[in-house]
Amino acid sequence: MTSNSTILELAKRTIERERDAIGHLATLLDEDFSKAVDCILNSKGRVIISGIGKSAIIASKIVATLNSTGTPAIFMHAADAIHGDLGTIQDNDVVICISKSGSTPEIKMLVPLIKRGKNTLIGMTGNLDSFLAKQADFILNTFVEKEACPNDLAPTTSTTAQLVMGDALAIVLLELRGFSSADFAKYHPGGALGKRLYLRVGDIAKNNQIPAVQTKTEVKQVIVEISKKMLGVTAVLDGNKVVGIVTDGDIRRMLNNHDNIKGLTASDIMTTDPKTIEMDTLAIKALELMQKKGISQLLAMDKGEYSGVIHLHNLINEGIL
Repeated sequence: MTSNSTILELAKRTIERERDAIGHLATLLDEDFSKAVDCILNSKGRVIISGIGKSAIIASKIVATLNSTGTPAIFMHAADAIHGDLGTIQDNDVVICISKSGSTPEIKMLVPLIKRGKNTLIGMTGNLDSFLAKQADFILNTFVEKEACPNDLAPTTSTTAQLVMGDALAIVLLELRGFSSADFAKYHPGGALGKRLYLRVGDIAKNNQIPAVQTKTEVKQVIVEISKKMLGVTAVLDGNKVVGIVTDGDIRRMLNNHDNIKGLTASDIMTTDPKTIEMDTLAIKALELMQKKGISQLLAMDKGEYSGVIHLHNLINEGIL
């Protein structure tokens, strides 16, 4: 049975080899990278990314990253391209071919077809003497000395280098386009990430009941209102103006401090100056305020008018926390 120390040592060796290769990758950046970025920025078309084998998987991931950060991109498998999918490429598109060796049969067949269409070709390869490198208009050098595989065969370090180069390309394009968090939200409307970027207090509060009592409301009715609306809180109003808040905690403190609650009203037990938040504020800001103040609820306001409650549990249920 293999010892734990041996297993961990093998894992560390793999990680360290890939770490070193990524570190070296930064030294390979040159003018071709800058020209490739300018070409994509000034293009009126899309970025078509192609590869074969493991490089095709990396190409697909880079496409996803570009699309999510404001650069329209399409994946085209190199093998499929030479069997009909070449029509994916349009006149203004920029094509990126990814290949460690740069000389696979599929790449040798595909590259002349791309060049015939007069599209700009960017080659991402670790072999500057390869067919792809010599045919490409610009080269993204992803040379690695050795794969993490002990036999130097399984694509590991090389695909990591390709992935990192793709991320570098995407992030540079993002920055140069001035792609903001608001833009990011448009492309990520689903899941917790999207909700952090676009979900607003009003989107949540509108689904809650609106607990409210007046300053002279008897405590018994205050308790009924809190229980009925199931938010652990009620706003206290003087007419239409918010003047306080009563929480479950206030009720507990009242019961500890008073043997007889008859005659007590909301104004006797409320907390004045309650924490509020506007309905059009991002929900993530509500979470930050709750965490800062150590509270579980905020009164939601619509241009100064009391409009509901947002509760910490709402944010948890939405996956924001």
